[in-house]
Amino acid sequence: MQDIEPFYNWRHLYAAEEDSRSPFYGRSYSEFEYSQTLYNYYIHPQWDDFGSRTLYMKILFVDYDLHFAIIELLGEWNDAIENDIMTLRRDITDQLHYQGISKFIFVAENVLNFHSSDDSYYEEWREQLEDEHGWVVLLDMPEQSKYDFKKARLTNYIELIELPQWRTLKPEVIFQLIDHEMQKRLD
Repeated sequence: MQDIEPFYNWRHLYAAEEDSRSPFYGRSYSEFEYSQTLYNYYIHPQWDDFGSRTLYMKILFVDYDLHFAIIELLGEWNDAIENDIMTLRRDITDQLHYQGISKFIFVAENVLNFHSSDDSYYEEWREQLEDEHGWVVLLDMPEQSKYDFKKARLTNYIELIELPQWRTLKPEVIFQLIDHEMQKRLD
């Protein structure tokens, strides 16, 4: 787990701790002190804790002019016990939404498990974003987590998209590809 670090090739383009509009503004990181754990394994210190005991994140890129954010996730998304969707919504995405972000891309390839509860927070999120033609996408979720996500019928509110080459693309290109796909799906 300690070897899985957030994607860092866009650090010259965006750093959440330097963005005064980010929920993580002013946060400092250690490269050497491992203090956060997931399943009793230490994780890389660059991951951000946002209030969940089982899910961590890193805001990789935000474009306030194009109204999108790319966020990478690590861990277990657990709505059944931890209510991670509520914490994610209230403490992260709602804050970004107040800053004009209406399109969210979550890189979910390191979401190791997904446990659902009810869908009220997902439904509310979709309704919040619909007026602004916004959307939420989970990118490259592992098959088992994807299966559990679909089984809970959360694809009524959040789209699942595969884009395995995302690391080789610029953030704006990823956004354009996904936005184009979302426009086709929504029409």
